[in-house]
Amino acid sequence: MIEIRKYSKDDQNQLIDLLKKQNEEWKCYCHEDVVEKYKENLLKSITYVAYDNNKLCGFVRCIEDFGFYIYICDLLVDQSARGKSIGKQLMSHVKHLYPQYVVYVMSDVDTYYEKLNYHKEGSVFEVK
Repeated sequence: MIEIRKYSKDDQNQLIDLLKKQNEEWKCYCHEDVVEKYKENLLKSITYVAYDNNKLCGFVRCIEDFGFYIYICDLLVDQSARGKSIGKQLMSHVKHLYPQYVVYVMSDVDTYYEKLNYHKEGSVFEVK
């Protein structure tokens, strides 16, 4: 059974190990010049972790827009745990805990969210 709980420093090593197993897009958070800042942001953000048999298998990191919206910035489920709806459970957990907010996902994997029948609202652009 999947257990979802609020992230704490006790989860830090397993979460960073999970990131290190991913592609370069996720490994960038583990680089020496970034990892401490990311660990700090995990604590400051709305972050929840998913465990399967005492093994961290996924997480969601969100930011709150001062009473207007919740933005899901990071959602990751370990490759070995995919197909168990863990990502959906993590997002539903956030929505359940913050029912007064509209929850948006900042995505670079639109097909996953389309498969869940989530409605696309605009897009995100990098300001240069």
